[in-house]
Amino acid sequence: MSLRTWTRDLALGARFAVTGGRGGRLRTALTATGIGLGVALLLVAASLPNMLFQREVRESARSVDASEQVERPGPGTFLYADRSTLYRGDTVTGLLLRPEGDRPAVPPGAARVPAPGTMLVSPALRELLDSPEGALLRERLPYEATGTLGEAGLIGPAELRYVAGTDLLTTDDHDGRGERYGWSVPAEPMNAFLLLLVVIACVVLLLPVLVFVATAVRFGGEQRDRRLAALRLVGADAAMTRRIAAGESLAGALGGLAVGVGFFAVARRLSGTVRIWDVNAFPSDVSPVPWLAAVIVVAVPVSAVLVSLVALRGVTVEPLGVVRTAAPKPRRLLWRLLLVAAGAAVLVPSVSGVEATGTEIDTAGVAVGATLALVGLTTLLPWLVEALVKRLRGGPVAWQLATRRLQLSSGTAARTVSGIVVAAAGAIALQMLFQAMQGDFMRPTNMDTARAQLETRAGSGSADDARRAVEALSRTKGVTSVTGTIESNVWRPGPLRKGEDYAPVTSVFVGDCPSLKEFARLPSCTDGDVFVLLPHGQESAPDDAWVTRTARPGATVALRDPQTHRGGPPPTWRIPESARTVEARLDPMGRIRFGVVATPGAIDAARLDAPEAEAMISVDPAVPDAAEHVRNTVAALDPLTRVRTLQDLERDAQFSSVRTGILIGATLTMLLVAVSLLVGTLEQLRERRRLLSSLVAFGTRRSTLVWSVLWQTAVPIVLGLALAVTGGLALGVVLLRMIGKRVEDWWVFLPVTGVGAALIALVTALSLPVLWRLMRADGLRTE
Repeated sequence: MSLRTWTRDLALGARFAVTGGRGGRLRTALTATGIGLGVALLLVAASLPNMLFQREVRESARSVDASEQVERPGPGTFLYADRSTLYRGDTVTGLLLRPEGDRPAVPPGAARVPAPGTMLVSPALRELLDSPEGALLRERLPYEATGTLGEAGLIGPAELRYVAGTDLLTTDDHDGRGERYGWSVPAEPMNAFLLLLVVIACVVLLLPVLVFVATAVRFGGEQRDRRLAALRLVGADAAMTRRIAAGESLAGALGGLAVGVGFFAVARRLSGTVRIWDVNAFPSDVSPVPWLAAVIVVAVPVSAVLVSLVALRGVTVEPLGVVRTAAPKPRRLLWRLLLVAAGAAVLVPSVSGVEATGTEIDTAGVAVGATLALVGLTTLLPWLVEALVKRLRGGPVAWQLATRRLQLSSGTAARTVSGIVVAAAGAIALQMLFQAMQGDFMRPTNMDTARAQLETRAGSGSADDARRAVEALSRTKGVTSVTGTIESNVWRPGPLRKGEDYAPVTSVFVGDCPSLKEFARLPSCTDGDVFVLLPHGQESAPDDAWVTRTARPGATVALRDPQTHRGGPPPTWRIPESARTVEARLDPMGRIRFGVVATPGAIDAARLDAPEAEAMISVDPAVPDAAEHVRNTVAALDPLTRVRTLQDLERDAQFSSVRTGILIGATLTMLLVAVSLLVGTLEQLRERRRLLSSLVAFGTRRSTLVWSVLWQTAVPIVLGLALAVTGGLALGVVLLRMIGKRVEDWWVFLPVTGVGAALIALVTALSLPVLWRLMRADGLRTE
């Protein structure tokens, strides 16, 4: 067969697709829309590597270069400090600067270094500060907004960020000294478990897109077959009709490419205004990798032609039509099971032996094996639907209409649901992996969030400042209790002994009895008591002998370091003979304290060396923005002081990044599945409009037809979800066994199936108005 013949017949098919009357144009439009949605999501997926890379580039470019330590101040040096904060769950990143010369480096995205007391803010932060919702945050930032940060200083358009100038920074409380921006650090190799998650996620998220593209190519199959029969009647042979059908699919695919590029362009422009899981990107960063974009542009039309040719292999188009009077051959099960078995055969050697300490896996083997297994599940659905519906008999009229329709042609309904099967099965396996692996990437912090929710160190410099800080926090709106202590050190007085490089030292804590009981097991306590706190060998604490070298009942301790104190002997304090020895306990921060514990009546905290106040704060969850009021109080006391949020678990940064990326991809995929299901349902209804109108004309109640259509949708979907649960659990178990993990929760499929059922209900509800319109008598009109 010559290329010229193929080209002629493909062009003829494309012409039929766009000039075949209203019905033909509508079918082509539906096909193009369906393919376009898939192409748009594929282009977004192809843009993810560049989006993530650009975020890293922007983060590195705006970071102070700390690759070399700057020892001395100079004309271009500056002191800097990171002062990020949380506001209603969102992170507000902040950078404080204090120039040390007259030519300091200008931060990326800024036109100048902000003057003391002023700040440059991102557009998103300015919008928040100017709105009523940002009133509490305005109180916290004691700087005047005098400019806007440009794109070069932001990792995303929705980032809340400020760069402020201040005279308060000193070498005692700064993060460092710099003279330039832009610091590139080598990327840490990704853990093998995380690589496995990423590979499985890519397969799970992209395969439903490909399935839907293949399904969209076959929209309007019944109408196409009638048109091909007419072509046979005027002299076309069977081979020519297949090429013409492929040309129709090719036209729809090319139109879908154009529509997909348009959808992608719109999504790209809106990327700066849409936030998914707190992540967004500048439109300039949403750019597909060139070779991936080329693969998409070539693969979609080629796949459309191949799918069309394969679909026609089982159809005999005769001049008098393609309506089959004989029962079609039953679908074969063997080759479908072989696909699943082949996936397992490829997957087992690729995943076995993966260890958490490794950094490499057989990426190609894992991807191919998972793809074959999930595709095998997809191909099982048409067989399962056919095998079940052919045994259904009797029932109400609506049920009989639905089952008879499925018995005559169940393939279209099964193909429509196949995307949900792939997405749900893959999501179940992925969730099982997440649950089993998160223990390797999340560690307990030992913090007790039931005893305190926030922690800060404020008021350092004098005991009076420390007391005022604790009192101010206690009066803050929403605060139920404050565990406040003043901390310093005490030393053993006298000269160094043989073998000592420095004077023995331990900590001293001053606080009221309720505060002291948070980290010491006190038998009783009244103001004026003193205790010697011993860790008794608890983890991350010195042994008792280390403490008792300095602190013990009746011992005299120095309140300044004897080796560095100048101007006479250091001030001393004698621990009372009545001091009792007590055992340490974990404080709400999960730490073990040790040393001398005293109440305010036993020692004047003003005598201590550089006392520092630590406050652990409990807030009332019923008070709105209680945590924000605490942060505002601390900022009013000292803008450079941090407030830390207590958390029970600490998650690995790479794990968090992978988790966020997968959640974004899953959200987009589920949206595509919902839209694709809606488009497929509308296309099926459009093909049946003449049949629906005929039944209504003969007196069939509309409610009966509505229920029949609902049953036609529900049966394949229920079977598909059951197959997805079975296949997803099986795939998850296989993956977990190979990496030496066990199943954490067998009911992990419930949320996934719940989401799938909710999407189905939504799509069904959206299709009902169209169904009602198609049941009008004017649907019998023809030309």
